[in-house]
Amino acid sequence: MKVIQDPRRKKDLRKLLQKLGLQDVSLVNWHLLDLALTHPSISPKDNYEQLEFVGDAVIRLSCAELLLETYPDLPVGDFAAIRSILVSDRFLAEIAEQYGLEMYLLASGGVRNDKWGKPSRLADCFEAVLGALYESTKDMSLIRPWLDPILQEKAIQVHADPARENYKDALQEWTQGKYKILPIYKVRQSESFVKENERFIAEVWLQDKLLGTGKGGTKKASQQAAAKQAYDSIMANELIKN
Repeated sequence: MKVIQDPRRKKDLRKLLQKLGLQDVSLVNWHLLDLALTHPSISPKDNYEQLEFVGDAVIRLSCAELLLETYPDLPVGDFAAIRSILVSDRFLAEIAEQYGLEMYLLASGGVRNDKWGKPSRLADCFEAVLGALYESTKDMSLIRPWLDPILQEKAIQVHADPARENYKDALQEWTQGKYKILPIYKVRQSESFVKENERFIAEVWLQDKLLGTGKGGTKKASQQAAAKQAYDSIMANELIKN
C-alpha cells in the first residue's frame, strides 16, 4: 500500500475524517483518500476520477438502502424520484460545502478560480471520497454512520414535497390538467448580477399571465425557481379555495 509522504497532508485528511465523525480511522486507506482529493489539473494520472466512478455507485446504493429502510412501503417510482435528488450534483455539492471539502482538494489555481465549475467539482470530489472510503473496507462501514443522517433529513424533506423539488414538471402537469396547454419560459441574463446563483432571470407565463419569476446560476435553475414561485402560489390559492 502506498503511503502519504507529507505528514501535513495526512494531518489535514485526518481532520476531514474527524469532521465526518469517523473516530476509528485505522481502516482508512490514506493513499486512496489523498487521490480522492486530487484534481486532474494536478496530475492527469493520479487523481480522483476513478474513485469518483466508484463513489457514484456508492451514493446510489447508500440512498437506495436508506430509502428502503425508512419508507418500506413506498412505491418504486417514489424511491427513484427521491433518490434522483439525493444523488444530484447540486445536493452532493451542498454536502461537500458543509464539510469544507474544497479546502482539502489539491487543484491548480485556474481550477480554484473557476467559480462556475465549483458545484460540479465539489460533487465529483465528494463522490470520490465515498469511493475511497468504500474501497478501504469494501463495505459501507466508513460511510453510512455519518452519511445516513444527512440523507435521511433530505429524504424526509423531499418526501413531504408533492412536487419532489421538480417544479417545472409539477407546474406543467397542473397547467395541462387545468387548461390543456404548457407554460412558456422566458429567460434573460441579468446585467447586474452579484451572486453566482443570480446570473439568469426567468419568467414563466401561461398565455398572457405571468405566473412567477426566479433567478439562478444557470438557465435551468432560474426556470426551476420561477416554476417554484408559480407552483407555490397556485397551490396556496387552491388550498384557500378548498
